[in-house]
Amino acid sequence: MSEKRISDLWLKEDWWAIWLALGIIIVSTVFFFSGSTINPIAVKPPTLDSYKSLIDHLSADWYWYFAQLLMWIIIFAVSINVMGHKIKEFIPGFIILFLLSAVVQFFSSWRVAKDYNLEAPLVALLIGLIAGNVLKLPKWFNTSLRTEYYIKTGIILLGATLPFTLIIKAGPIAFSQATIVSVTTFMTIFLVGTRYYKLDKKFCSVLGAGGSVCGVSASIAVGGAVNAKKEEMSISISLVTIWAIIMIFFLPIISKILGLDAGVAGAWIGNSEFADAAGFAAAQAIGDEKAIRAFTLMKVIGRDIWIGIWSFILAIIAVVVWDKKEVSNSKVSAMEIWWRFPKFVLGFFVASIAITLISTGYIHSDELSKNLSANLIDPIKTLRTWTFIFTFLCIGLTTRFKELTKFGWQPLAAFTAGVIVNVILGYVLSNHVFVHYWTETIK
Repeated sequence: MSEKRISDLWLKEDWWAIWLALGIIIVSTVFFFSGSTINPIAVKPPTLDSYKSLIDHLSADWYWYFAQLLMWIIIFAVSINVMGHKIKEFIPGFIILFLLSAVVQFFSSWRVAKDYNLEAPLVALLIGLIAGNVLKLPKWFNTSLRTEYYIKTGIILLGATLPFTLIIKAGPIAFSQATIVSVTTFMTIFLVGTRYYKLDKKFCSVLGAGGSVCGVSASIAVGGAVNAKKEEMSISISLVTIWAIIMIFFLPIISKILGLDAGVAGAWIGNSEFADAAGFAAAQAIGDEKAIRAFTLMKVIGRDIWIGIWSFILAIIAVVVWDKKEVSNSKVSAMEIWWRFPKFVLGFFVASIAITLISTGYIHSDELSKNLSANLIDPIKTLRTWTFIFTFLCIGLTTRFKELTKFGWQPLAAFTAGVIVNVILGYVLSNHVFVHYWTETIK
């Protein structure tokens, strides 16, 4: 057993995501301290005004896109091969995925798209959903659609762009509100699903996490923590995707009709949206930076941190209660909890702490701080964006709306009950209970 567990270090996506993401951060840090930067290979298009501006950009930087493609292929293909997948299927599939991601980047950088807040991850999701539900994709293409791998890598890279001090100083009000919403929504979905519709507890825990924390990543993390079935995680992701898209349009419109303060609207969106990318799009639609700040504080810092908390709690419950007979007839090993804990969450905190420690020597000088941001943090952000685009393309390409009928209407009903509670409770807390905090403090 110990040999098997040790082999997890190179056979599990959680660990590979850590090695890959921390490797990128280490390389970026080495370049930074040597007076250089990985900015060139972390290429992204500028704001594009016309077709000519796109041609000019590609003429100047096409080889950096090619270099980045090679970088991703090398680091992903090595790990894919070690984990037992076929490289000859992964490489052509990933090339297609990267080219689609580049198209998404170009489209989202178009000034008109920016005016309508068509962010790259959202565009990737829509393109993926259309293609995945209209086209019949070849089986070999599935090898490159590593949704969990890409999003875990992106989450760890996100940690490098989120100061640990900000996590600590996020404020008791923000975390308290996120806690109230997360726990209440989770329990609503879980109890409605298990007691009213008699659904499997593991399945309902995945649905509950997807609806109460951070949709896709929480579904994946909790699904892994409780050893849920792959199709159960897929149905949760599908429901998250559907409701996230609805909320992108619903929340900003209702916020404007109600005349909500931008900070209140941002907090409400942070409480009610299920995906970070969709939430950012909704917050940006408010048209005020205050909404984006409130959303970030509530969603990314307040709610997303519950990914690890729920994963830990549910891993214990799964081992001690739900799977007790499978693990041991009389005693459950405490190490079993560790084996099931999603390791990429640890990678997130390691990345955040590491960059925060590096940043401490630059906070007293605006010039040094700007240099740190431009040459160390920004390229990591860019590569993080690429991984999120990979992720949302994969989600769209692997989501089949017809599969929702496979489990019947009960999962949809249980999840929707959580959505209703989530939206109403988020509104009451943001616009009544903590309204002063969001209108006055978040400026």
